[in-house]
Amino acid sequence: MKLHTVKPNPYATKAKKRVGRGPGSGTGKTAGRGENGQNSRSGGGVRVGFEGGQTPLFRRLPKRGFSNAKFKKVYAVINLSDLNKFEDGATITPEILKDMGLVKKTLDGIKVLGSGKLEKKLTVKAHKFSTSASSQIEKLGGKAEVI
Repeated sequence: MKLHTVKPNPYATKAKKRVGRGPGSGTGKTAGRGENGQNSRSGGGVRVGFEGGQTPLFRRLPKRGFSNAKFKKVYAVINLSDLNKFEDGATITPEILKDMGLVKKTLDGIKVLGSGKLEKKLTVKAHKFSTSASSQIEKLGGKAEVI
């Protein structure tokens, strides 16, 4: 058996119920929504977790512990292969990377990753470097400066 010969079992997928369609469908007029009320209206219904005014479960449960997630630093990443666009001997700063469109937002800083091959001697100023990136930059005679 090959992947391109696999077919679904007959009637394994069921056709979507098309509501509000003419006579004979059985779901005409109100389309199975009933006559009146919030849920019969377009855009009607309540948000996820709403319990009819009763205090919802997520508010009744005790909150415990501490999460460090809101203090996490998020870096804009750039690969070494992207730095080949610069001429030999250039100094690269976060402002230049943003102006050229290589990074959209600087976030909490810029991290240079060692993916790809660098072919030029460059001075790179960034907030963080992976070990492979800094070793590859210095191997070509360039400098990896932490800001």
